[in-house]
Parts: sequence; structure tokens; C-alpha cells
Amino acid sequence: MAVTASMVKELRELTGAGMMDCKKALNETNGNMDEAIEYLRKNGEAKAVKKAGRIAAEGIVMAEVKDDKTAAIVEVNSETDFVAKNADFQAFVKAVVDQAIASESKDMDAFMAEAWNEDASKTVKDVLTEKISVIGENLSIRRFEKIVSDGCVVAYIHGGGRIGVLVEAETDVVNDEIKTCLKNVAMQVAAMSPKYVSREEVSQEYIDHEKEILLAQAKLENPNKPENIIEKMIIGRLNKEMKEICLLDQVYVQDGDLTVAKYVEKVAKENGANMTVKKFVRFETGEGIEKKEEDFAAEVAKQMAGN
Repeated sequence: MAVTASMVKELRELTGAGMMDCKKALNETNGNMDEAIEYLRKNGEAKAVKKAGRIAAEGIVMAEVKDDKTAAIVEVNSETDFVAKNADFQAFVKAVVDQAIASESKDMDAFMAEAWNEDASKTVKDVLTEKISVIGENLSIRRFEKIVSDGCVVAYIHGGGRIGVLVEAETDVVNDEIKTCLKNVAMQVAAMSPKYVSREEVSQEYIDHEKEILLAQAKLENPNKPENIIEKMIIGRLNKEMKEICLLDQVYVQDGDLTVAKYVEKVAKENGANMTVKKFVRFETGEGIEKKEEDFAAEVAKQMAGN
């Protein structure tokens, strides 16, 4: 497959690697993007595998909790930040959250086809279409999630709606201290963006895949070290990665002497509670959406041609 400038640009955005490293990786893998990312990681050239696509769309995330047990979070997108800050748009998003918290729908198609709570003669999609006409921008109800808990759910919104988080815990005590603890955990999720609650959620497939990457990196960096030493290095690096991607293993931001798990355990003990963090949902506005941007493929092509 011929490697194009746009392919190099995409790989560069995904990995943070240099332009010529990206070109080489694509040539070595016959233009396969996933294999090119693997190639760069194994050769230590990918600074970080970023989320597919750029966080560039406008809009807001909003969440609501009812009676500490039922919660919903939604992301509604707009074309401009100006509209995202508009009171009419924000009131519409609030109505969408109210719709979601009452909804029994399990996916967006069903949600959009629901009767609108404030006017049953219209569907959610109808109301969205009307709002697009009034505001004069393309709007999108992109996603929602609802949690119904036997324990407690809290919400946290950061940056005026840029990031929203729900955290659910199984707990036999629900009081202000417990809710404050879970709000602090939600702030941790917003700031540190973990992938999992705990190591128990991490699949063996993911662990095996990461071991393969780490092995290639370790052998590249330490070509003369024996296999048993390399194996210990891999275990150490994998444990470090688990502490970054698993919420309960992360260092608690507000007290570096504790992990999140130890912090939750401490608060639970102080309140005579049996409490376990069960789930979190984290929405970031525009996450994974590619916004229209100035095309610099010509610049990439020029640099490629010169090397």
C-alpha cells in the first residue's frame, strides 16, 4: 500500500512520534495503522498512544443525581464554544439530562425515538431538530449513560462541562462524609482518566498484549541483559502501568501517602461503612471527535519529499 501524507499525519497525531518515524513505520507495516502504532511502541518512538481522533468538538457534559441512587450523564455537542455557553443551549442540555434520568432506553437510537418528557407529542429527535433550527448550529446528543444503584452515586462536573464523571459505590452507609469521599474519587477520575476501577477488570488479553510491547522495548534498551532480568523488568513496568490505569491503584491526588483504595478504605472505616467503588463513567466533551481543521497534509508531503 502506498503511504500517503494524510496517513503519516494521522499516525503522528495518534502517537506523537516524529514524522519520518511515522513514515518508516507505515512503510514497514504496509500502511496498516494498528501495526504501525505497534511498531513505533516496540521501537520506543511513540511518545504516547493518544485517543483516536482529536478532542476538538464543542459542547458540554452535564450530569444529575436523584436521591443518591439514580444518576445520568449526557454529552451534547455544538459547533462553537459560543453556543455551548449560551443559556438556551444549556437549558436544553439540562432537559436532556432529565430525560436520560427518567429513560429506560439502552442505546442512542431508542433514546432519540422516545417521547419527549415535556411534550409527549414529540420525540427527543424532534426536539433536537427544533433546537437546531432555533440556535442555527448543528447540534448532537452524542451519548448518555444512566446508573441505578443500591448504594450511592455521585456526580462531578469539571471546567464548566468540559469533563463529567459519575462514580457508583456499593455502601451500607450513605451520609455527607461518604458522599464527599466519592466526590473526591470522581475528581480523581476527572483528573487522572483511569481506564478501569481495579486490576480485576483488566483482561488477560490486554495484559498479554502489554507484556509483548514491554518485552520488545526492554530488549531494545537492554540487548545484553539475560532473559530472567528482562522478565523482572517487564513485571516492574507492567505493575507501574497498572497503577496508572486502575483507579484504585492510583496515588490519591489529594494525599500522596495513600492510594485511592486506601483513601476509600479509611473513610469507610471512619464511618462504619462497608464500601466498595463499583463503577465510574467519564465523559470528556468532544472526546474522539475530529473537528474541521486546517489541512497540513501538504506540509507533511513537502517534508516527506525532502527526505
